[in-house]
Amino acid sequence: MATNLEEQKQNSSSSTINEEREQPNNQPDLEKQVTQATSIIPVPKFPETDLSQGLVGWDGQDDPENPQNFAAGKKWALLALISAFTLISPLASSMFSPAVVYMAEEFHETNETILSFTVSIYLVGYVFGPLFLAPLSEIFGRRVVLSASNWFFVVWQIGCALAKNIETLIVCRLFAGIGGSACITLGAGVVADLFPIEMRGRATSIWSMGPLIGPVIGPIAGGFLGEEVSWQWIFWLLLIAGGAMQLGIEVLNKETYAPVLIKWKTAKLSKELNRNDLKSAYDIGREPLSDGQILKRSLVRPVLLLFKSPIVALLSLYMSLVYGLLYLFFTTISDVFTSNYGFTVGLSGLAYLGIGIGFFVGLMIIALTNDRIVKKLTAQNNGKFEPEMRLPTMIMFSCILPISFFWYGWTADKHVFWIVPIIGMFPFGVGMMGVFMPIQTYIIDCYPAYAASANATLTATRSLVGAFLPLAGPAMFQSLGLGWGNSLLGFLALAFVPLPIIFTKFGKQIRERWTIDLEGSKK
Repeated sequence: MATNLEEQKQNSSSSTINEEREQPNNQPDLEKQVTQATSIIPVPKFPETDLSQGLVGWDGQDDPENPQNFAAGKKWALLALISAFTLISPLASSMFSPAVVYMAEEFHETNETILSFTVSIYLVGYVFGPLFLAPLSEIFGRRVVLSASNWFFVVWQIGCALAKNIETLIVCRLFAGIGGSACITLGAGVVADLFPIEMRGRATSIWSMGPLIGPVIGPIAGGFLGEEVSWQWIFWLLLIAGGAMQLGIEVLNKETYAPVLIKWKTAKLSKELNRNDLKSAYDIGREPLSDGQILKRSLVRPVLLLFKSPIVALLSLYMSLVYGLLYLFFTTISDVFTSNYGFTVGLSGLAYLGIGIGFFVGLMIIALTNDRIVKKLTAQNNGKFEPEMRLPTMIMFSCILPISFFWYGWTADKHVFWIVPIIGMFPFGVGMMGVFMPIQTYIIDCYPAYAASANATLTATRSLVGAFLPLAGPAMFQSLGLGWGNSLLGFLALAFVPLPIIFTKFGKQIRERWTIDLEGSKK
């Protein structure tokens, strides 16, 4: 139904004035404000169709085709589809780790750095993939980019399984990582597409379960597969699981990116009405660009965020440090429990459960508290939401995170009973979740229209560190030992504790001082 834009503005203004007049002088109590979440968090106004002005948008604020208006069950089902593959892809990053020894025997490879690189090269794919897959999803839509990338990931598992030398295996792992990075990157965009601010904390927690729990489950399954069958079967299993999952996604997945949906609607109406003057309402205020210019601008967007937004750069740095510490942890666990405690390769994978249980507990804490804290802080701020309200809990979790390095490092060094170092990994898992989840939700809140590109910046930087930092792990631990080597990492984590305090206190000033034009609007 066509709607006059000028009339909408007048109605909106008068509605605001009436609301202000009706507002009682005394503020309602805080508890009442917190429970009425939808009235606390501002509801965005969606662009509507106005054919008299040549604009195509949604058919009203309650248009059922708008992903923000999908039924709750449909929203969670779509997010579950994306989340399901985010378990398969990160699983591939670490599943091969405990079985490397069997591959080394077959290919007669003794260089420890090369062997470590066959595992970490997968994360190099996570560096390059997000930088072009996220922008492409903001041009062509989430669905087609996710589908193509997931199949790309699945196909390269065949190359890994059939590799006859270590060089071929490394190349295939790299391309598999590029394809597997799509679900890790585009999930942030889907959360922004589907969910309002007051639900994004829980949605982000569910979507992030796979990327953080997958690398923990991987060594457990990979250790037993490599020991009982063969290292090649790790990749055949990834092929079967990934292919079956993607078949389900092909059938059930839907496009969720609003600008692309309205672009399709504009093309359809232009053809039906035989009008060439129609324009997407999401393009209002943007300078007209050719397809090539749009592609170029979209591809540089993640890089712009990294180098021109200090708050994004600082958050990326902190996430990268924590992610690098996780993978340095991974470099010692299997060897410690096979050498010091006499575990088999398969059983050594179970030692990762310490971190895994910590991840799950941290995830539950964030899922249950993050949105509630945001509602409370918004109420205290006279109903004005600010993205920095996601960050205060990071301070507590950043203090928990270093505990594991001292606990695990010295108990493993002194050969204390095996359960003690495993329990020692638990605080790191809790702390890492408590740091990662608020940052990712914060980025979505800051750049909802370009959440995929913003998340691509975080994913690329942390994956770069996660891929190469662990290569220094064996030499460091050989030189310093388990106790002092892990203590060094613990002191490093402690040194970065002030960063969450800076983010919380000065994040808003930093964000507002260094703004970036990601829309391509006219000046």
